[in-house]
Formats: sequence, C-alpha cells, structure tokens
Amino acid sequence: MPESFQPASAGTFSACLPAPSHKPRLRRAEVPGYLLSYHGIQIAVTTLAKLASIGGGPPFCKFGRRVLYEQDALDAWVHQKLSLPRFNTSKT
Repeated sequence: MPESFQPASAGTFSACLPAPSHKPRLRRAEVPGYLLSYHGIQIAVTTLAKLASIGGGPPFCKFGRRVLYEQDALDAWVHQKLSLPRFNTSKT
C-alpha cells in the first residue's frame, strides 16, 4: 500500500469535533466552586442536575456517564441569566 493512501474516513472524525478548548472542562461537582469564586453565584450540584434534566441550565457535554461543563459556556450562561443593574424593584 502506498504511503499516501488514506481510507475514505481519514480525517472525517476530527471534523465532527468542536475546536479543542484550552480551558479544562469541569465536572458537575466542581461547577458550584467555579461559579462562586469567579461570579459570586451560589448554586447546588442538585440544582445543576435538575436543570440538566428539565432544561434551563448551562450547556454540558457527556463523556460516558460523566457530565462535563466548559468554563466559557458557564460564563455565557451566567451573563445570560443576570439582569441589568437595577435601582429599585418597581420595574421588571
């Protein structure tokens, strides 16, 4: 077989994957500590699990049975959920 030969599927697997993240993915148990230290937001692991089930939580990936969250996705989720600064409670 010549050295330049590549099967038809060569290279197609990597095209299906997102660009590699330089930041580590966090396990669900690590997310509350990250959100508290970087954003000052407290959230329980059980709340994250519930949101993963019903929707409305941060996006996540799975590696086998393990749930993983990307830091950029967590940051975007926090900024999406935060309201603008308010000066009173009479306006929604």
